[in-house]
Amino acid sequence: MNYNGIRKIKREVRIGNLTMGSTFPVVIQSMTNTDTEDVAATLSQVKALEAAGCELVRLTVPNQNAAKTAYALKEAGVQIPLVADIHFDYKIALAAAEAGFDKIRINPGNIGDDEHVKEVCRACKKRGIPIRIGVNSGSLEKSILAKHGAPTAEALVESALYHVSLLEKFDFTDIVVSIKSSDVSNMIAANRLLSESSPYPIHLGVTESGGGNRGLIKSSVGIGSLLCDGIGDTIRVSLTDSPVEEIHAAKAILQAIGMEGKCGLNIVSCPTCGRTKIDLISLTKEFERRVEAEGLSEIPVKVALMGCAVNGPGEAREADFGFAGGVGEALFFRHGQVVEKIPEEHVIERLIEELCRYRNSLKHS
Repeated sequence: MNYNGIRKIKREVRIGNLTMGSTFPVVIQSMTNTDTEDVAATLSQVKALEAAGCELVRLTVPNQNAAKTAYALKEAGVQIPLVADIHFDYKIALAAAEAGFDKIRINPGNIGDDEHVKEVCRACKKRGIPIRIGVNSGSLEKSILAKHGAPTAEALVESALYHVSLLEKFDFTDIVVSIKSSDVSNMIAANRLLSESSPYPIHLGVTESGGGNRGLIKSSVGIGSLLCDGIGDTIRVSLTDSPVEEIHAAKAILQAIGMEGKCGLNIVSCPTCGRTKIDLISLTKEFERRVEAEGLSEIPVKVALMGCAVNGPGEAREADFGFAGGVGEALFFRHGQVVEKIPEEHVIERLIEELCRYRNSLKHS
């Protein structure tokens, strides 16, 4: 690991063709926002998420007819594991298990008596389907809320462990747990406490975080803090936006803390100051635009875009490729060595050429 935390080892849980927990990489997931019964729209969005790097996708399953969409998605060749999001009706959970969903998300206390929970456990165990328990600060049990007076971290963990016990009662331990809150500090505290109290893999997310920078910042603080503590086995960045944007955000968070196997292209650029004599802000924006347009964001290299001769050469030498700006020009570096001096107007094209050349070398290696 390249971050400061020490990974908290949790039980391994198999979900379709991936494994979560233990020392396996953190899994990126999202949730479709289509009508699940609209197979064409749902299939299109699942494929878009998969192409963006999503590794696990959740679908809302409000009725038994929606559960049948799993059949269609699997027949269409979808490989990414599918999670059925179910509330209250245990019969829908049974239908989802039968239809081929790879994971079920329920709260056992909300699907009826012990016999209902037992039936769901039996159906999932028979097919090797894990269950995710999802606890949110807005949906705590009345008794727990009354006991704690508010959805505190302790209340959230008590609720999660209560739901875990309902599954364990029937010898079901193929479990993933999530505790989410729109209060970032509370979400962090609850998951730290959960990590000390439970052996099961933990799903991280800040619920109802909002859209744009607000949602990204909240999620980055909440998810990133816990990952740096070594806590978390799968993440969802919940944004009021396209689900594909959630994947881009999740990758950015993992990249920022150097999570192993998730880095892709790491762009380092200075904030500029009075010493900067090159239009670094515009150049950086253009570089980021070209990287996306050329499909270069997944290349595992570090690129430094630096504005002056003070810190610039040092940072550029530490990168795989980069430049340090001067007056209308820049020194181009490759693996610590100065390669050439480039006019400002040719800097971005030169970097893109270098990245394309490197990508081609990876394909043929």
